[in-house]
This record gives sequence, C-alpha cells and structure tokens, in this order.
Amino acid sequence: MDKAALLESLAPVTVVVGHYGVGKTNFCLNLALDAADAGAAVTLADLDVVNPYFRSSEYRTLLEEHGVTLIAPVFARAGTSLDVPSLTGAVIPAINRAYHEARTGGEGPRPVVIIDAGGDDVGATALARFAPAIQEGPHEVWYVVNGYRNLTSTPEEAAAILAEIEAKSHLTATGIVNNSHLQGETTLGHIAECVPFAQATAQATGRPLRCTTVPESAIQQENDGSTPLERIPESYPVQVLVSTPWG
Repeated sequence: MDKAALLESLAPVTVVVGHYGVGKTNFCLNLALDAADAGAAVTLADLDVVNPYFRSSEYRTLLEEHGVTLIAPVFARAGTSLDVPSLTGAVIPAINRAYHEARTGGEGPRPVVIIDAGGDDVGATALARFAPAIQEGPHEVWYVVNGYRNLTSTPEEAAAILAEIEAKSHLTATGIVNNSHLQGETTLGHIAECVPFAQATAQATGRPLRCTTVPESAIQQENDGSTPLERIPESYPVQVLVSTPWG
C-alpha cells in the first residue's frame, strides 16, 4: 500500500490507539495533514486527556494552515496543557456529520475524522464514551506499535496491550501501524530491523499491517542506498513534528 492508497483507506472515522509513548500523535498529525493536502475535509479530534506533553492540540496553527479542523480538550483550547479530563462536546457531532456526508455523497470533499486517543487502557476508557457513535458508521481503528518502546517490544506484549485497549474502549482494532523509532537517532536500518516485529504483531493480533512509518529526515540523510525503502514494506514517509519538551 503506497501513501495515496493509505490515505484512501481512511474511513469517515479513523481512530488511532496505542500504548503511551509509541508515537500516536505524530502519526495522527501526518495523516491529517496529508489527507487534507490530498483534498479531504479533515477533522482531527484530540482525545488525549492523559498525557500533557504530546497532544495534537499543540499543533493547532500548523493544522489550521492546512485546512484541518481541530477539536481539542477544553483546557487546551485555552492555551494550557493542564492534565485534566476536559473532553469537549464537539466530538460526537463531528462523527455524526462525517457519517451523514459519507452516506449522502455530494460534490464536496470527502469527510475524514481522525481521532487521536490517549495512551493505553486509561485513554481507551475516555474513548469508550464515543464508541456508540463511532460504531454507527464505517470506521477504522488503527493500533500503533513501537518495537523500541517499553511494554510493546515483543509481539506478545503488543497483543496483550491491544486486548486491554479493546476491552476498555469497546472498539475493535482493524489494523496495525508500525511506528518503531528511536526519536532523533532513527535510521532506515532501525526501521528495517523492526519489520519482522511488526509482521509478527500483525499475525499475533490477526490484524493487517497497514503501514510502517519512515521519517523523511532519515530518507534524506541516507541517500547511499544502504537500506533501500524496498526493504521496508508498506512504508509511509512522515515528518517528525512531535519532540519532547525537554530535548
């Protein structure tokens, strides 16, 4: 699946879940920006009320410059990253609107709602509030894994955490996203090394591998052909937009 095909596979509502720290927010930002640039009417809903540091809300200006509508926690709208349970009431209307527009068609751009859920089962509990609305129409639930992240470094661990997320969120994952990385130290070799992990995780969970993210910075830096992208199946080039506030 190439980049265009991945974007086309986005449902009217696509939920992104995963363990804390695997890189969901950076993946969601790239999906939202790429889908908007491809002509979709994109809404990105930030449901992360667990982690105050890595939130889609922090990138409001960038998203709006690309025409992405951001739904943020109430306190995030006020310009703070206080870690409080402040889910907004705008999420369900956005979901309902996307399903309505998808059913009725029309000449407007394709509606896409991307939901950036909080980490592991705690964030999944918050997501459960919206599960009935999500289940009313065609949706995807993509589970992000990182083979270099503690507690998701083996297919068995990743599968166990997915089971917890599904139980808490009342939603069933439809695909795996391999976002294995070592932050700024990531090379194409690191990503290629985690392809077997991602494939084994897909097999262990019984879900298809949707893509493997590849930082565009690594592609640009490694132009000697030592690790060609052909070694990384289902590759999805991404910008590294999210960085730690302390580094």
